[in-house]
Amino acid sequence: MPAVAQVLPLVTARGMPGALDYLDESLAPVGTVVQIDLGGRSVGGIVVGRLTESQWPVEKLKPVEEVEERSTTPELVELAQWMADDVASTTARALALVAPPAGKAKQRLWVRLADGLDPTTLTTEPAGPEVASDGDSAGRKTPKLSDAQRELIASLTESGPRAAGDELGRWRTLEKRGLVVVEVADERRRPAAHAVGASAKRVPPQTAEQTAALARINQVAEQPDGGALLLHGVTGSGKTEVYLRAAQATLDRGRTVLVLVPEIGLAPQIVHRFRERFGDVVAVMHSGLSAGQRRDEWWRVRSGEATIVVGARSAVFAPLDDVGLVVVDEEHDASFKAGEDPRYDARRVAAWRARHNHALLLCGSATPRPESLAALEVVRMTQRVDGRAMPPVEVVNMRGQSTPLHPTTREALVDARKSIVLLNRRGWSNFLECRECGHAWGCPNCDVTLVLHKRRGTMDCHHCGHVERVPSFCPACSSVSIAQHGIGTERLESELTQLGLPVMRVDADVSDPGEILARFGAAERAVLVGTQLVAKGHDFPDVELGVVLDADSTLRFPDLRAEERTFQLVTQLAGRAGRGGDGHGRVIVQTTNPQHGAIVAAANHDADGFLHEELARRKQFGYPPYSTLVKILVAHHDQVTARDLAREIAAPLAAARIGEVLGPAPLFRLKGKEREQILVKSPNRAAAVKAVRAALAPIEGKASRLRAQLVVDVAPQ
Repeated sequence: MPAVAQVLPLVTARGMPGALDYLDESLAPVGTVVQIDLGGRSVGGIVVGRLTESQWPVEKLKPVEEVEERSTTPELVELAQWMADDVASTTARALALVAPPAGKAKQRLWVRLADGLDPTTLTTEPAGPEVASDGDSAGRKTPKLSDAQRELIASLTESGPRAAGDELGRWRTLEKRGLVVVEVADERRRPAAHAVGASAKRVPPQTAEQTAALARINQVAEQPDGGALLLHGVTGSGKTEVYLRAAQATLDRGRTVLVLVPEIGLAPQIVHRFRERFGDVVAVMHSGLSAGQRRDEWWRVRSGEATIVVGARSAVFAPLDDVGLVVVDEEHDASFKAGEDPRYDARRVAAWRARHNHALLLCGSATPRPESLAALEVVRMTQRVDGRAMPPVEVVNMRGQSTPLHPTTREALVDARKSIVLLNRRGWSNFLECRECGHAWGCPNCDVTLVLHKRRGTMDCHHCGHVERVPSFCPACSSVSIAQHGIGTERLESELTQLGLPVMRVDADVSDPGEILARFGAAERAVLVGTQLVAKGHDFPDVELGVVLDADSTLRFPDLRAEERTFQLVTQLAGRAGRGGDGHGRVIVQTTNPQHGAIVAAANHDADGFLHEELARRKQFGYPPYSTLVKILVAHHDQVTARDLAREIAAPLAAARIGEVLGPAPLFRLKGKEREQILVKSPNRAAAVKAVRAALAPIEGKASRLRAQLVVDVAPQ
């Protein structure tokens, strides 16, 4: 029987039945990228299995056209197949996430010392048209060099091989004399990283709580089947140091380490600290890398050169072998959930990898999710490493206030040396409105108002990207009296600058947040203004003041996690203050609802109390972790078409009796499309996903013909 490979074509169509049989005499192993003929066109695919016998006659099987050198691991192939079922996607789309990156190594001419050369035997002689060689007292030949040539040799002695660069001609001269070797070698394209915060070269002494936490972590890590722990530590309790020591213990056991953070550009100090502690065995992987950087880092991991991977959501697919520790830092952060198909949750994928490798899953947060608290054994760290108390939180009532800053807040900002101010809205103003007729400028594609960005003179839709110039008069009544409503980070930056404060801003409009965070860390005095990005894990020892403006904004969303997110934002921002220096930290929270439970709990640093109340509320209404939600979205340019398709999907779901089926219900228009959504609430995730697949199967062809969009989001965030 000829060798047969099961190949899954990397195509996006949902109608693809699965892996197809191809003749492959090369015996390419599982995970290899190949080129195949599919319906008369050449497409890429991945070998997902090998057969000793095909269900099809040999004469009907096509041969593999090309076997590439690229390959992923069998573990990641298995992961992709599991993930496709878990999030109701296709295996091909899941495989695309674990496929090795394309591209080739960057090569250039490098110079190294010739084998056996002892630089101490080289002598110096004034430069001339030709420098001769003489003999030493023992009769050995001693090369004599000019000062410039000696400097070149010294540079190789001190720093090792280097790129030839513009001095190739001079290197060639030395090569002819047998002193150096010029050769073609790969040049690694290194990801840029900003070192934010204090240096970590000196290993700090362990606190008693860190020692106890590590003892339990190592105990679970050494179990044959591994395990899972939740490291619930207050901000500043030294969770990163625990990760570093746990990673060292894992490397000592001969295993590899995977560390996930919410957004790599906004938590650069964890990369910095891992690199300083472990050196070049640390690879960095995230979607912000260039194609060349991503290729080089991926292959360093695949080859075993890098044994620690630190990265954002997509790093969960790093091709590490024998993973012994999987860390999910700031595990509460919604950024771990992908927004495009496959809509995987990196936290759930991380748990799969830990189970598959019999490794330890270590989730860490000062504000863990209720789901994590209910599912995992908790290891607590209740004290900051410096022994200081958490900063006092003052809740300021903004009812009746017409200015964005309360007088108490304004005074505190002027007095503080360094401050971080959180306002979870970007831009200058929320919307513009005509004072005469009430006309509001809205997006033509979405049912939302346009946000004013004054500095660039535009009004933007933050959903579809539509941009308009700022108007000078009302198109409805021609009035020039236009009001600006609300305040965003851009306007706040301007107002604080007018107070004479040095202000830096970090939000989605900023191209390089890591560079701004580095400047803020190095400044003697500054105010860092931004959206929720400024609350994500930064460790600045000299921040004296944290301010949360409009703390109620996240409470206004019709979302089961609204209270949880409000508590997390306030608590995380509060944790940025008073982490070092003289320890004089202070937090001000501006709100129109000062008695709300989430805000009161955050002000009291009462994570346990909030989480237990939140779990009780979730249990009462049957929300996660006591159920799984599956959202199905139908989008079409015509509202009636969208609603009819949604009803066709909802009917068999209701009949399947898998739980509660809510909807169809309309959502606001987005990107020119009317939308209807269905929400399934089921106690059984697998049964719910299976029922959703069955309900969609007969509709997908019709939806494709009508050019309707179908979106399935399992466990939406």
